[in-house]
Amino acid sequence: MDVLLVGSGGREHALAWKLRQSSKLGTLYIAPGNAGTASCGINVPIGQSDIAGLVRFAKDKGVGLVVVGPEEPLAMGIVDACEQAGIRAFGPTSGAAQLEADKAFAKQLMRSTAVPTAEARIFERFADAKAYIASRDEPVVVKTAGLAQGKGVFVCDDPADAILAAEKIMVQKVFGSAGQKIVVEEKLLGEEASILAFVDGKTIYVMESSQDHKALCDGDTGPNTGGMGAYSPAPVVTEAVMDRIVKEILVPVVDAMNRNGTPYKGVLYAGLMITPAGPRVLEFNVRFGDPETQAILPRLRSDLLEVLLAVCEGTLDQVHLEWDNRPAVCVVMASAGYPGPYQKGKVIEGLEQASAVEDVVVFHAGTTLADGKVVTNGGRVLGITGTGADISSARQRAYEAVSMIHFEGAYHRRDIACKALKP
Repeated sequence: MDVLLVGSGGREHALAWKLRQSSKLGTLYIAPGNAGTASCGINVPIGQSDIAGLVRFAKDKGVGLVVVGPEEPLAMGIVDACEQAGIRAFGPTSGAAQLEADKAFAKQLMRSTAVPTAEARIFERFADAKAYIASRDEPVVVKTAGLAQGKGVFVCDDPADAILAAEKIMVQKVFGSAGQKIVVEEKLLGEEASILAFVDGKTIYVMESSQDHKALCDGDTGPNTGGMGAYSPAPVVTEAVMDRIVKEILVPVVDAMNRNGTPYKGVLYAGLMITPAGPRVLEFNVRFGDPETQAILPRLRSDLLEVLLAVCEGTLDQVHLEWDNRPAVCVVMASAGYPGPYQKGKVIEGLEQASAVEDVVVFHAGTTLADGKVVTNGGRVLGITGTGADISSARQRAYEAVSMIHFEGAYHRRDIACKALKP
């Protein structure tokens, strides 16, 4: 079966790498892809937001499945467009994608179904948000309601900082239309975890747990990013905690989406805070996480293409996934200046040596080819994943490979997965 994979990041390279292992796969097209995906299939110069162009290409090539990586084309309705054209597509419709594309919608849905989450208020006017924040004396989190590539979240211990964050979003419009509405919620305390599950509208199949590292700098300091690294599994998600996540969060939300007339198919990603009182939802994403996917898929032994097809066909209840028990750790290497402005075109050296390290996979994110060389082409450039007998050895392998890769201005956190080493 020929497949079109949409996207160009580290998540898409991980998906392409795993799909390439399927005996059912024919030709794999990646649009637009990166320097890494070129080794897994054929890169196609069509942007991820060019819905009409992507559907036309899939139809012309007789593609049997379109797999959508990023949230933007999902929110824009690529799955709806594929279905109208008679093309099978993996991912939620635009109506179901509101769970990520509109945080206000997600909050209201959680309230209506008693899903545990932070207390929150939604604002469409800066003056109202400012007055509310000024009346608070505890830490709050300010979020864009729309899509901001994981960067539209500000954790503020001081109300003055929260007002500045709201002003940046709503008045200065640093995230454009994504900031027309904001969500102001209480700051939850605990340890974060990412739970990704395959959903076919009625069956939920939870993947192995993981934990992302959103902040730019060691010790979870600095501005929020799209993610600076991840590891799987996350020890904080015990069997008892996972049972609560499924019963109190995933099942009610999938049921609510069905009642809402927007049945959910694809990957449902719950970003959680594991608090002393139990799991609480920070946000929902409607696709594979990035960089969580780079830590999860190397542990998946089963055929990914078979699972994606089962989701599309509503036969997920017939699937059994096998996992490698060994943990995996992914360390992101980023461009200097990220998540702010950064330069592109820096030559990357040491990729072959790093890839030769045992149980290491180098996933490309913001890369491209120029004059036969791999160069930087984004904020997050690479995700280096190591697998080992335990978290410590997986970290050691990942960081050994990281030390072999060089490009001007390269930056990475040095404490990825340290939380999992706590006694």
